Amino acid sequence: MAVEICVKAATGAPDILGDCPFCQRVTLTLEEKRVEYKQQLINLAAKPQWFLEVNPEGKVPLIKFDDGKWIPDSDVIVGILEEKYPNPSLAAPPEVSSVYNFPSFSISYSCSYVGSKIFPTFFKFLMSKDASDGTDHALLDELKALDEHLKTKGPYVNGADICAVDMSLAPKLYHLDVALGHFKGWTIPQSLTHVHKYKELLYSRESFKKTQAAKEHVIAGWATKVNA
Repeated sequence: MAVEICVKAATGAPDILGDCPFCQRVTLTLEEKRVEYKQQLINLAAKPQWFLEVNPEGKVPLIKFDDGKWIPDSDVIVGILEEKYPNPSLAAPPEVSSVYNFPSFSISYSCSYVGSKIFPTFFKFLMSKDASDGTDHALLDELKALDEHLKTKGPYVNGADICAVDMSLAPKLYHLDVALGHFKGWTIPQSLTHVHKYKELLYSRESFKKTQAAKEHVIAGWATKVNA
């Protein structure tokens, strides 16, 4: 098999798929492009020696193509996948994604995109110990912006066709749903109808079902940070 990918194993369950949204972004892309691949689960609490030797930073996802070179970073990986497997195209147009060149690999990849601030604002809200610090409002503002975009451009961020931006947002919205629901008792307001429809579309895709971590493993993964 030409493509091999290392992804996070579940916290406390090293034989089960873990909760990394950046890993799922890559496996979603592989599934949507119908690229055959072998998946290796990496226990981040006890990283194997061979993994550290090829990837000293010890981060996932990590991918290897038929040239035998291991490549980290989900941004770089999805750019290479688009170049190597252009059909079906998941390229995001400039209207929804700012694209930059990455000379080392002679590719471009997305650095800024519709909804790109949702995940960092979610993280700040999740980690916040101060209910009055405004992190919940900051997240709501980002979700409202996404809802407005989907209202005019939906159902996906680029209209009728799914693209790389959706591949990035889907796992992050899933983590937002699960983690904030569990740790904060917070849910996305029902008034953001376009965001809810968008999530339903993404979560119902076979690619998403096949690559998602179970909710209990998402909770376990975030518990290590929330309870630290």
